[in-house]
Amino acid sequence: MQSPFEPFLKARGVAILDGALATELEARGADLNNPLWSAKALLETPELIRSIHYNYYQAGADVATSASYQASFAGFAAQGISTTKAKELIQLSVQLASDARDAFWTDTGKNELPRPIVAASVGCYGAHLHNGAEYRGDYGLSLLQLLDFHRPHFAVLAHSGADVIGCETVPCLLEAEAFVRLFEEFPDTPVWVSFSCKDQQHVSHGERLVDCLNLVLNSPQVVAAGINCTAPKYVSDLLRTAADIKQPLIVYPSSGEQWDQVKLKWLPKGNGPDIETCIQEWYVLGARILGGCCRTTPATIRNLSKALQ
Repeated sequence: MQSPFEPFLKARGVAILDGALATELEARGADLNNPLWSAKALLETPELIRSIHYNYYQAGADVATSASYQASFAGFAAQGISTTKAKELIQLSVQLASDARDAFWTDTGKNELPRPIVAASVGCYGAHLHNGAEYRGDYGLSLLQLLDFHRPHFAVLAHSGADVIGCETVPCLLEAEAFVRLFEEFPDTPVWVSFSCKDQQHVSHGERLVDCLNLVLNSPQVVAAGINCTAPKYVSDLLRTAADIKQPLIVYPSSGEQWDQVKLKWLPKGNGPDIETCIQEWYVLGARILGGCCRTTPATIRNLSKALQ
């Protein structure tokens, strides 16, 4: 399958993702204290989402990732939102990113780089629980139950016009297996899969990252796989465990701060490294699609882009 990242990799050897959406929404006044998290802004401040996408393109991102990480039919239903309205909101998440991309492309005069792309975000099952389960993977669900959960919103995004679907913050091998089964139902859809990791070798649930990567990369639809929402201090060693993998690796870690689920606040990262200081090493270790996750900003992406140049 043709990878939507290929034009960027051919042009300069790297594709640059955007950074955190929720971080920027909150910095600009949005109240995300809700199980829908960033998807709440689809209801309340969609134009703010669009402007953030545009700002990430301005900062050097080749990819904008839609505000659909926490946008599942089950999650919307729990908030009293109908199936019809939920479908509209999921579609809107991609439309906002597409509108920002088109406006940016027009405003910049179609420069020498490839036209930016739009990724539709699919959060792991733990995302809609809003209790940190994406960093544990202790769902207690079967493979078929995970398939049934993901199928409805994945189907909407597969027909949304997005260039690629990103299945993000996957914490366990079982959910990766469910995604691979699901991809077979949408054979024309390119995807990436990225895992949350708890140390230098293992995803959050405890399986080896390299085993998870090999599993998903056996799917012909998976154009990249790797790591997201993981402390930068673990990334280099995680990439070393995947040294034998030939497909492009995707890396977009968090800033290194940790979310306290009890006190509902971010804790300082301590003495861990910054993304910008590690980015060139990660490139050497095989990462070709790079960006940021929680607590990163357009400034992070601008610095990352400069470092990779």
